[in-house]
Amino acid sequence: MRRGCWPPPTSPPASTPRNAAKTRSARRTSTTPLAALLHDTVEDTDATFSEIEESFGEEVRRIVEEVTDDKTLPKMERKRLQIEHAVHSSQAARLVKLADKLYNLRDLNRCTPQGWSEERVQEYFLWASKVVRVLHGTSPVLEEKLWLLFKARGLPE
Repeated sequence: MRRGCWPPPTSPPASTPRNAAKTRSARRTSTTPLAALLHDTVEDTDATFSEIEESFGEEVRRIVEEVTDDKTLPKMERKRLQIEHAVHSSQAARLVKLADKLYNLRDLNRCTPQGWSEERVQEYFLWASKVVRVLHGTSPVLEEKLWLLFKARGLPE
């Protein structure tokens, strides 16, 4: 939960898979919403990709691995790589990325995290728009919702 926000934002474990599951291609398989649920697990806990595979299967592990940032890299390098790698991602990983961005941006609009300036929030929106731009054509439904958020922030389409 982000500090200083009340009421608390919807938790990513509930929102990201729900957003990913709303797309037609994600509904063909249950692995996409499951991977969306687990997408930050390796980054935020001591869980490993092997444990995810043991518990949820190889396809879920592969999707989670595709969307997991290497936390040993500096933040700006991780952000650069997200843009660079997004275009080569599987359809499932692309859906998880879009759903995660939608959740994060809606949350930022609703409640700015403690210690974040308006400039930092705007920079996050700008960076997220670059990720979404390279994912164009993945999910018109999610992309439309994201571009409405970017437009409200004055970002070009």
